Amino acid sequence: MSIRATFAKHLRTRATLVGSFVKSSDPANVELLGHAGFDFVILDAEHAAFDRADVARMAMAARAANLPLVVRVPATDGGWIATVLDAGAAGIMAPQVRDADMARALVAATRYGPNGLGFSPSTAGADYGTRGIAGHLAQAPEETVLICQIEDRTAVQNAAEIAAVDGVDALLLGPVDLTVSLGLTDPTAPEITDLCKRTIKAGVAAKTTAGLFLGNPADSQKWQSAGANLFVIGSDQAFLLGAAKAALQQFRHSS
Repeated sequence: MSIRATFAKHLRTRATLVGSFVKSSDPANVELLGHAGFDFVILDAEHAAFDRADVARMAMAARAANLPLVVRVPATDGGWIATVLDAGAAGIMAPQVRDADMARALVAATRYGPNGLGFSPSTAGADYGTRGIAGHLAQAPEETVLICQIEDRTAVQNAAEIAAVDGVDALLLGPVDLTVSLGLTDPTAPEITDLCKRTIKAGVAAKTTAGLFLGNPADSQKWQSAGANLFVIGSDQAFLLGAAKAALQQFRHSS
């Protein structure tokens, strides 16, 4: 079973998984996060400057590190999704999914066949032609995940319907986006916490994985108790900045 298929199985059976964002284009960062022990990483092509070639390089590094790579796409049209899956990513994270109709369209956009993605059996995602046409058509659904981001009040209200769409593998809350969409600035505000818990409850009721970005990893137990099982903590940039600040502070305090 490929690392992509294993990740999809764990996600679909609601295993507890923890990942991190990758926001810089050095493939070594993907390998480093793999060595750190993360279950997966998310290449943030929505908010960082990644192009098609970057996605291919980062996906290659992820395969070398035996680390599932999900890509948060900047657009949910077929072009970006096709690029990501052809590169051998484990799936996509779609931002700003607001209703079940959009979720159904995304599911269709991640599938080959009539009215689906353009198909090539020679891509990295198809193991460079070694699977053959039938082999790749059979394997792709078992190793391609769709994670829908819930980032505003409308999406929270529709979370149950989104989670119930066949082919949606997980809901992931973006507490910061949710906060800003409500005209607030504190992701830990009680109103935000309540909306997050409502969304996670909807996912659990639909037997769909649900989770969120954790600004404070120490809060993981609280959210696991609420039913969450998918977590994203930090990013390569944040880890670099945090470690650099800590080392510099330690140096200056000891001088």
